[in-house]
Amino acid sequence: MGKKIVIIGGVAAGPKSACRVKRLMPDAEVTIIDQDNLISYGGCGIPYYVSGDVSDEKELRNTSFHMTRDEAFFLKAKGVTAKTNTRALSIDRKEKLVLVEDITSGTQESIPYDNLVITTGARPNVLPIPGADLDGVFTISDLHKAIAIKERIAKGEVSRVVVIGGGAIGIEMAEAFTDLWGIETTILEFMPQIMPRLVDWDFAKMLETHLQESGVTVFTGEAASAIEGKDGKVCRVVTPKRTLEADLVVMAVGVRARSELAQAAGLLVSPMGNIVVNERLQTSDPNIYAAGDCIEVKNIITGKGSIAPMGSLANREGRIVGDNLAGIPTKYKGWIGSFIMKAFEHSIAATGLSLDAALAEGFAAAAVTTAQSDRAHFFPTQAVIPLRIIFDTKTRKVLGCQGFGPMSDAVLARIDAAAAIIGQGGTIDDLSQLEMAYAPPFATALDALNATANVADNLAAGRLRYVSTREFLNWMDDFASQPDWVALDLRHSNEAGSFVEKYTKEKWLSVPYIEIRDRYQELPKDKTMLIICDAGTRSSEIQIVLDHFGLTNNLVLGGGFNLIRRMGVAWWPN
Repeated sequence: MGKKIVIIGGVAAGPKSACRVKRLMPDAEVTIIDQDNLISYGGCGIPYYVSGDVSDEKELRNTSFHMTRDEAFFLKAKGVTAKTNTRALSIDRKEKLVLVEDITSGTQESIPYDNLVITTGARPNVLPIPGADLDGVFTISDLHKAIAIKERIAKGEVSRVVVIGGGAIGIEMAEAFTDLWGIETTILEFMPQIMPRLVDWDFAKMLETHLQESGVTVFTGEAASAIEGKDGKVCRVVTPKRTLEADLVVMAVGVRARSELAQAAGLLVSPMGNIVVNERLQTSDPNIYAAGDCIEVKNIITGKGSIAPMGSLANREGRIVGDNLAGIPTKYKGWIGSFIMKAFEHSIAATGLSLDAALAEGFAAAAVTTAQSDRAHFFPTQAVIPLRIIFDTKTRKVLGCQGFGPMSDAVLARIDAAAAIIGQGGTIDDLSQLEMAYAPPFATALDALNATANVADNLAAGRLRYVSTREFLNWMDDFASQPDWVALDLRHSNEAGSFVEKYTKEKWLSVPYIEIRDRYQELPKDKTMLIICDAGTRSSEIQIVLDHFGLTNNLVLGGGFNLIRRMGVAWWPN
């Protein structure tokens, strides 16, 4: 036999490393160790198993050709030995041994290695609040928890669920409970918005509105202070503002690396507990590699290290480990944080930094927002997708991109394209000129992403002045805050009429786009006009027209009312 390779952890990065190295080194003796009896499953599919979209948990463990990835599969199909129900107790780096214990029998043995790979993943955080250990309080840590949740639902034991945490997992689980099972579901998020740090507040607000419309109650800026039970079972969640009855609680408040084994072995671990690796994913011991949710990954944009718990990254890292084990020098560049998430009939996605995150990192960041058609406007299935680009005004580098739209590939395509540009350190000029595939059923001739980059170019060059969505909404809630502002509505008079009637002609001016050049002299010179249309495109054009006529007292509402109407504002006409 060839090189002895031992892999601790059998969910994503570990199996990928094992299979890759066996393809490159067929004579290698590869052993996977995992304390669970279920291995190599798609953890990101757990919410869809709970919802019923995936009917059987085995589908999460099956290959695309319908073979279950278990011990027999790995041995017969891949030539890899998988030891399940086996816990790794310690690593002897000097002797190159891993001490393991059979969980069922208690028998211990030492397994020798030439190279060791640590893919121990991450464990979910548990809030330090009373009642966190009650029966019926779950974290989404493994497939067993998902099976237990679904069994309770199927038995009719669950009618009310509280999800603590408004991140991706929390929202996906809330949808799972509500969509198929019709369970009364509430999300609690202690930050001021859902999806904190991942998307900007207005994109989060569009998502929140859609969740509310789909039957999920959402409370932001509110933390769970206690979980109460009866006879040892959960029955309610208490916050400083309210009490929520619950038959089941899901705690989805982030994860932390399982790095105790590495720490005990003397390997370098970051202050946050993530295993430190180099570009080849070697730890501080060159004979030991690490990959997946347990490692510290460099953010390509900021250069800083952090945990990056994503199945897509774990599989990519596993392949890189396999390459390096086989002597193929392969480097891991890092990540930029790309994701997409389904929420009922909509999707939300982002890559790179949000505007708040970019500003916090010290970038001279700005953002532009558009509401573009995802395909030719004349095509029957056309839909509007709000897009945002975050960029550095000094270097013009693209720092991030966000999208919101219907459950299709439209948002995904733009985010993936933006991610490719960001990952290469590209600029808004690169994004503006990026060649995108075009046919009316799929895109517009000038793609939505190209168009958004063009808006960013206009802002960077000083050809665009805008009012932010937050500033506009604050003004709508309190006109006295900006008494010198008035709205200039470019939409058809039939669309603008209800606003004129409600807010008076002094505050709401209706001049259709087609009439501006003939009627510009009617516009006030002593007021700042907030130019409004559906998408912001006509507004930007009219800003230039008004500037030409000497009426420079104007600001454009980026994204227009296509963005605003998705945010569930109280003043929007029924």
